[in-house]
Amino acid sequence: MKNKKLRLARVEKDFSQAELAERVGVTRQTIGLIEAGGYNPTLNLCIAICKALDKTLDELFWEET
Repeated sequence: MKNKKLRLARVEKDFSQAELAERVGVTRQTIGLIEAGGYNPTLNLCIAICKALDKTLDELFWEET
């Protein structure tokens, strides 16, 4: 499932995938895969992404049913 919330939050901060990746210590491809739904990040990576984007885990990674 695509993570549109992550992509939107990244764009709102005016970060490229590469910039976000550098801030959280992963590759640009990893961020792209997370946004595309092709990779499930670890909890530690989710937290790092949330901190970089000033968002909560719920705001970026919680899926409404």
